Amino acid sequence: MQVRLPKIDYSQVRPDWSPNREFAHDRNASSTIPSYVEPYLIKVMQRAKEILPASETRLHCEVDLFIAQESQHFRQHNGFNRRVREAYPGIAPFEARLKQDLEGFLAHRSLKFNLAYSEGFETLGPPSATLWFEHSDALLEGADHEAVALWKWHMAEEFEHRDVCFRLFRALYAQTLWGRFANGWLYRAYGIFVAVRHLGSYTKAVRTHMIEADRASMDEQALARSRANLKVVSDLAKRHMLPPILKALSPFYDPALKPAPRGLEAYLARFEKGGDMGRDPVAT
Repeated sequence: MQVRLPKIDYSQVRPDWSPNREFAHDRNASSTIPSYVEPYLIKVMQRAKEILPASETRLHCEVDLFIAQESQHFRQHNGFNRRVREAYPGIAPFEARLKQDLEGFLAHRSLKFNLAYSEGFETLGPPSATLWFEHSDALLEGADHEAVALWKWHMAEEFEHRDVCFRLFRALYAQTLWGRFANGWLYRAYGIFVAVRHLGSYTKAVRTHMIEADRASMDEQALARSRANLKVVSDLAKRHMLPPILKALSPFYDPALKPAPRGLEAYLARFEKGGDMGRDPVAT
C-alpha cells in the first residue's frame, strides 16, 4: 500500500463521458460520494486511531496510509465533480443532505457505529474494483480516458487498502469470542446494511435526477435507448455487485483473502513515479 499522486486533467471531461450515458451518470452520481464520505472516513479513522493500542504498530502505520490515500481520492473526485455540477446544478440539495447525514453520524452516533458504517462502505471496494477491471470493457469502449483513469486508479487503491478498516474494527471491538460474534459479525453486518442502503438510495436519487434532466429533451427513440442503457447498468450491478455484498455478510468474511482483479496491480503501477497516469496511448 502506497500513496500515489495522480495527474489527471478534468478540464475537458464531459458528464456523458461514456457512450452509455446512463452508465456515466451512474458513476457521476457515485463520484459525488467521495467528496463527503472520504473526509468523514478520515475523521472516523483518526478517532479510532486515538484509542487503538500502541502495540498495534503495523495497523497504526496502515491507518496512516489509508488516510493518505483517501485524502487523494476525495481531492481528485472534487476536480471531476466540478464538471458534473456545472451541467447538473440540481444535484446540490442531494449532496447537502449527504453531508448533513454524515456530520450527524459523527456528532450523535458512537465510534463503533461510525467505524461499522465505514467498514460497510469499504466492503463495496473489492466488488467495485472487480466490476471496473473485469466486467466493464464494453461500457468503457470509446469512453473519455481521463474519467476512466480516475475511476480505475481509485477502485484499485480501494482494493489495495480493502482490509484496513475491517481489521481496525476487529482490533477495537471484536477481540473476545463474544465480541467476534456480536461485533465482528453481527454489528459489522449491520454496518454493511446501513451503509449500502444509505449510499445506494443517495446514488439512485442523484442518478435519476441527471437522467431525468436529459430525458426532458429526448424524442421517443432516444428515450428507448436511454431505458435500454439503464437496464444494462442495473443488470451489471445485480450480477457483479449484489452477490459479493451478500457474501460479505458471512461470519467468515475476510477482505484480505480476496484475489486482485485482473490487471489491477499493473494498472496501479502506471500511477507511480514515471508512469503514464492511465493515459490512452492513442490520445497521447
